[in-house]
Amino acid sequence: MAWDEWEQAKAQAAGRPTTHTRLNQAPTQGAGPGGGPDLVARQDDLGAVGHDAFVLHGELVKKVDIAGAGMNSDHAGSTHQAASALSRSNFAMGDELMTTLTVWESQVKAVRHACAQISNHLDFSKKLHANDDAEIAAGITKRDGSEMPASELSRYFK
Repeated sequence: MAWDEWEQAKAQAAGRPTTHTRLNQAPTQGAGPGGGPDLVARQDDLGAVGHDAFVLHGELVKKVDIAGAGMNSDHAGSTHQAASALSRSNFAMGDELMTTLTVWESQVKAVRHACAQISNHLDFSKKLHANDDAEIAAGITKRDGSEMPASELSRYFK
């Protein structure tokens, strides 16, 4: 390649829009690097998810308890009673139904536990962050209660 061709290729490349290499990240949206925050958790969002988990937990307790449905005086639900009756009559299905009931109960309890954990954790997080916000707001005011200007705040970050 002659020197003139090289200079011409450089000029053409300089005239095109630049393409940047991005490693290990998705393309930026909106403000781009250094712009606004891209992960924001608002108190209302935390509360709504926590509430939905609480409601789901309650619905699971009421509607999917097949072990307790139709409970008799021995505290055995109708599915348990049916499995026992089938087993007593030498039907292999009785043992299989009991296994199904045991697995179902275990899985429902795991989902209920997860919903309770989500609800409790988000309620705790919501309260904790609100307290943190109040503490930070109180800490960046002057003794007389007026706001501390940003120029004074910047001293603390050097």
